Amino acid sequence: MHANQLTVPVDTVRTLVDEQFPQWRNLPIRHVPSDGTVNAIFRIGDRLAARFPLELRDVEPTRRWLEAEADAARELVGRTRFRTPEPVALGEPGVGYPLPWSVQTWLPGVVATDEDPAGSVAFAHDLAEFISEVRAIDTGGRTFSGGGRGGDLQSHDAWMDTCFGNSERLLDVPRLRGMWAVLRSLPRSAADDVMNHGDLIPGNVLVSDGRLAGILDVGGLGPADPALDLVGAWHLLDAGPRQALRADLGCDDLEWERGKAWAFVQAMGVVWYYVESNPTMSRMGQRTLARILADEPSD
Repeated sequence: MHANQLTVPVDTVRTLVDEQFPQWRNLPIRHVPSDGTVNAIFRIGDRLAARFPLELRDVEPTRRWLEAEADAARELVGRTRFRTPEPVALGEPGVGYPLPWSVQTWLPGVVATDEDPAGSVAFAHDLAEFISEVRAIDTGGRTFSGGGRGGDLQSHDAWMDTCFGNSERLLDVPRLRGMWAVLRSLPRSAADDVMNHGDLIPGNVLVSDGRLAGILDVGGLGPADPALDLVGAWHLLDAGPRQALRADLGCDDLEWERGKAWAFVQAMGVVWYYVESNPTMSRMGQRTLARILADEPSD
């Protein structure tokens, strides 16, 4: 998926765990197939998950990134009624793997990619509850960091041009360019930044019996545009449940449209980038864009 992607064999994980965490030496280790793009995932026994960054970076920035993710995870634990991973340990580089890596608790459930909750109003209510509970966490005076999604829509213009240029054979680019011209001009609301999960895509959402069972990849928790987590409405829900989520959250038109805009930015990026290396992610982006286009007012 990435030009500088690392390979992480299970034998290497076994060696690193045995050397650095001998208390887990007798626990089985198995690779977890995943459509994720950031980490290779391995289960350690039944209760733990090891996460190995896939892209080669310098050691110290990687360590700071993993420590920041662990701090975010700790901040979220217990703040909603839905389960989220708890940080357990930070591993060090070793033979066969050049970067720090992390260990967290394993959560039961099936990712929404595999158990699709799109038509479930009950799931939509659950997701709205999660978003509300995250928004209620005190920012402590923090504001958006300025990186990635969650600040100024127009700062993504250059990236959108790249995406449009690489999507000519995949999508109706002229129509999507026209839509972006409208979405990018949406003003920021007067509301202060609030806490957001930041990446509510199907692969980060756990489902059980059609209900929300847990949320993964919580390391991006932080202050941002209040509309950011509304991406989940477009990535995860069909039209009826999507409106149920909107009603629960009491979104006005501006907030709702900005949530659509953030979903648009994310979806445009994954369709072409992962079309060959991660088809599941690419299809997710196409599905999200189809929902956004279907919501466009008719002339």
